[in-house]
Amino acid sequence: MRKIYIFDTTLRDGEQSPGVNLNTKEKVEIGLQLEKLGVDRIEAGFPAASPGDLAAVDAVARAVKNATIIGLARSREQDIDAVREALKGAQDPCIHLFLATSPIHRKHKLRMEKEQVLEAAERAIRYAKKYFSKIEFSPEDAGRTELDFLCQVTDMAIRAGATVVNIPDTVGYMTPHEFGNIFKTLKENVPNIETIQLSAHCHDDLGMATANALSAILNGADQVEGTINGIGERAGNTAIEEIALTLATRPDLFGAQTTLNLKEIAKTSRLVSKLTGMVVPGNKAIVGANAFAHESGIHQDGMLKEKTTYEIISPDTIGLKESKLVLGKHSGRHAFREKLIDLGYELEDEAVNIAFAKFKDLADKKKHVMDEDIRAMLEEKLIDTPEVFTLETIQVNYGNKSVPSASVRLRSAEGAILEEVAVGNGSVDALYNAIDKVTGESVELEDYSIKSVSQGKDALGEVHVVLKQDGISAQGRGLSTDILEASARGYIDALNRLIEKRKQPGRRDSMSLI
Repeated sequence: MRKIYIFDTTLRDGEQSPGVNLNTKEKVEIGLQLEKLGVDRIEAGFPAASPGDLAAVDAVARAVKNATIIGLARSREQDIDAVREALKGAQDPCIHLFLATSPIHRKHKLRMEKEQVLEAAERAIRYAKKYFSKIEFSPEDAGRTELDFLCQVTDMAIRAGATVVNIPDTVGYMTPHEFGNIFKTLKENVPNIETIQLSAHCHDDLGMATANALSAILNGADQVEGTINGIGERAGNTAIEEIALTLATRPDLFGAQTTLNLKEIAKTSRLVSKLTGMVVPGNKAIVGANAFAHESGIHQDGMLKEKTTYEIISPDTIGLKESKLVLGKHSGRHAFREKLIDLGYELEDEAVNIAFAKFKDLADKKKHVMDEDIRAMLEEKLIDTPEVFTLETIQVNYGNKSVPSASVRLRSAEGAILEEVAVGNGSVDALYNAIDKVTGESVELEDYSIKSVSQGKDALGEVHVVLKQDGISAQGRGLSTDILEASARGYIDALNRLIEKRKQPGRRDSMSLI
């Protein structure tokens, strides 16, 4: 069957999701997991956006060995030079150039005529060709570009040296029939189109990103660009897991496949959700919590008789297991280690000991420790955040007829014990006021959300916090069976990250890109 290349832009377009800001270590961690997933091409970032983003792209390029690493650039020499610098350690580098081509972008954003757009794009591609053997060019907002002009642009890109021409539906405006027709038209009218790959990059503003990308495949696209869990600008991008499973489930219709390791999909989805703080909706296709859940009595009856009556994909396909081995406070180290291996975690002895001690603490608070609890506990533990402040104890006093108050004890990086008491409009507000007092930091709480990691009244709660200070944002996570403790941990985690980011060179906000 025909191979469809997967271009993952979780680290670039996905990071442009409001409230998401990955540090270098988190980008590398996701990049290495994408490598395990078998992604062909990884867009690691936009190096010209800031020194920090350039350094992060460089780190991903040096860590990932089995995928093409890509840096995004506007059609400007300084952007191209930034990508050169960021990818000098990559084994297989590629540059992704873009320039808008639609009438609305030409008139209002670029203030350029068609001829000027063609000249600027050609000049950039030829300049990049001096340094890169692999060049992808994207006519931004291709979906709203005149078809005859899009054919001109594609012809120019091929002659100038592009190896991939990407067709972005930048604003999620297209329908499947329209978007597929673009590829059909290019295939039929552009000379030497067979010498390059055509790529599809779809946004989900009208909820058709996956459908549009599949239509592109039916009409000759060689590559699909997307993100894990479909995150990205505004309503997000094509969800890579949806493309991969659709092709795997319907070979009769598409006659095409990816070479992804499908069993890594669930783990990759969890990692991206954890590090970005973007919760996967329960009804999300493929990776949502309810994707393999059946509540209806009729559905349950059918499933018991024959799974394929209501389940077109096996959970095992994406690395999930139907059975749940329940661990508790009487479980031993051997059983715990086996469970870690079963869940896909292979840790050194010291790391296992640390995780086991944390597991025992959790088991004393919960009757049953579920797989989701262990994953959340491990992933929280494995994320390395500079600990400027560490939570020691909290004490909250609340009554519906009294003013809530909270006392907090923290330990500084130097080992000093710091304590403060504060009141607030509620228990969490009082906690956060006390933390502000004890740390001496003045921050704005941009986002606060709670979700249950597992099931039951004693479920682990995970709190996601986003703090802002002087134009710098940072997110944090806290995990506990007590939601107030989780709230405090999440706030301190975000605060530590914020303090760490203040020490780094300034980061310019990247524009809304393709």
